[in-house]
Amino acid sequence: MREVIGMSVLVTGGGSGIGEATARLFASHGAKVTISGRRADKLHGVADSIGSACCAVVGDVGVQADRQAMLAAALAHGGKLDVLVSNAANMYRQPVDGYTEDTLKEAFNTNVISGMMLSSIAVAHLEKTQGAIIFLGSIHNRRAYPGASPYATTKAAVEGLSRVMAAELGRRQIRVNCVLPGAVSTEINLRAGLVLSPQEAAARYAAIAPDHALGRIGTSLEVAESILHLARSEWVTGVSLEVDGGLGLGVSKF
Repeated sequence: MREVIGMSVLVTGGGSGIGEATARLFASHGAKVTISGRRADKLHGVADSIGSACCAVVGDVGVQADRQAMLAAALAHGGKLDVLVSNAANMYRQPVDGYTEDTLKEAFNTNVISGMMLSSIAVAHLEKTQGAIIFLGSIHNRRAYPGASPYATTKAAVEGLSRVMAAELGRRQIRVNCVLPGAVSTEINLRAGLVLSPQEAAARYAAIAPDHALGRIGTSLEVAESILHLARSEWVTGVSLEVDGGLGLGVSKF
């Protein structure tokens, strides 16, 4: 297992949810963390609360110039790049007979293409450190939810991408894995319009908790701990790790 102390880690979508928890966890173990995102207030709030171990880069991972800036900041802050956590995403929901081409293009650009392109420019630096790429997929890829096909399809693409990258980059000693979170209490659900208030969020999570084998939804920290584990594991690559409390098992109601 690799030491986290001294690692240089880039986390996209680091201003809230799983990305924020991941940044805090790595920093608490002695890593230099660079977080990126589009919302300056959220991003700088996280970086300021973590302290000197964390720096923030405001930008859109879907824009090439911004991707270059994120990578440059991580290299400047940490002196190298050991881990890329490709977390930035959004929740896209449309019924099958209500697709719009613009929404589907945006979904793939945000959730798939941006991560592919950032990985592409990071590879040369990760090869130097024999580092790791960790993608964030979703259990939506394994368990069907009506209305979620744009999101589920992009996350299925992310999982497939991680396996192909693992095969291609293995001889260069770069490990590539994918984490598939289940229902986690994060801000992305609020932004997707699934819930409109903390009270509605609590009611929704309570309703789906019994779908989990463990009887509850997860936390961002629990997902972050799995990301940290994959970043440290030197002989694990091409894995899709379900971190979902057993949601993907399809627990019987009978």
